[in-house]
Amino acid sequence: MSVSLNELVEIYGEGTVLAVGGAVIGLLFGFFAQRSRFCLRAAVIDFWHGQFKDKLSIWLLAFSAAVIATQALVLWGGLDSSAARQIAAWGSLSGAIVGGLMFGIGMILTRGCASRLLILSANGNLRALLSGLIFAVVAQSSLSGALMPARIAVSEWATLEGGPGRDLLAMSGTSHVTGLVIGLLSFAVAIYFVNRSASKPVMVWVGGIGTGLCVAAAWGFTQWVAKNSFEPIQIQGLTFSGPSAEWLMRILQSPAPKIGFEFGLLPGVFLGSFLGAMAGKEFKLEGFKDGYSMRRYIVGAVLMGFGSMLAGGCAIGAGVTGGAIFALTAWVTLLGMWVGAGLTDRWLDSPANVRLP
Repeated sequence: MSVSLNELVEIYGEGTVLAVGGAVIGLLFGFFAQRSRFCLRAAVIDFWHGQFKDKLSIWLLAFSAAVIATQALVLWGGLDSSAARQIAAWGSLSGAIVGGLMFGIGMILTRGCASRLLILSANGNLRALLSGLIFAVVAQSSLSGALMPARIAVSEWATLEGGPGRDLLAMSGTSHVTGLVIGLLSFAVAIYFVNRSASKPVMVWVGGIGTGLCVAAAWGFTQWVAKNSFEPIQIQGLTFSGPSAEWLMRILQSPAPKIGFEFGLLPGVFLGSFLGAMAGKEFKLEGFKDGYSMRRYIVGAVLMGFGSMLAGGCAIGAGVTGGAIFALTAWVTLLGMWVGAGLTDRWLDSPANVRLP
């Protein structure tokens, strides 16, 4: 006997339904991202070194798949992107610029963005685990703790009203058809790079596209629940800065925050990545080589934690999730990440500096 979403919400509540959906989507994201080695940091390094190979191809496939599927959802009527926080709420252009640059610098120092740290932690990487914990602490402090005044101060340098002024498609006078076309064009570029230099084309295709589709699935699922809910629910996509801070407070404070999509997301990603590592026989405990590298990871995690909250999202939350709905600040943040990461990688590559292990 089939049960409708309305009945599930009525029986179990919106929070439980959202949490289960977040766990399932997170599990798929974790598995696809782990098996494909999806990583913005790796893609940026390939780009700045002029090596348009697997790592850049995987990121482009994921990004374009997210844009295509998300814009198709909007055109089909399955998503109202104008109600998303990245467009509807007040935003900060200065936060996007400074936060994006800080996050880009940080992810080079820690050898991964927020989502990558979680995925590597599930593979036995203790460096990533410590960096992820520091990231969560700094993110929470930036959200509502000791670092909040600094975040607000930088955010107020240049602000944006919520609405069409944060929507690139609305600002340009185009429609979501244009957004879909942009996604298709970026997908064509990704295909070119995959066919040109991919060493493992099957996993590049499956992992890259699967990762991007999970981003669109999060938008579509939360919108679906919101339409069938008795209470107002904020639609949301995949992001890791907010959920990391929320899980930290869930452990440290009582009563804990209410459960929702973010409650299931992080455990789901962790489990999916763990299963991917076991399937590929890649689970391995790894630690720091020395105190020098440990300091670099800590600094990077601090920069990413503050930068993500300042920019309104991490490499996934702002860069891909926000980029898929063409939020202005998300694209500015993504650009800042590419610039900050590229310059930092070049500095680390200079003869006067030592590369991280």
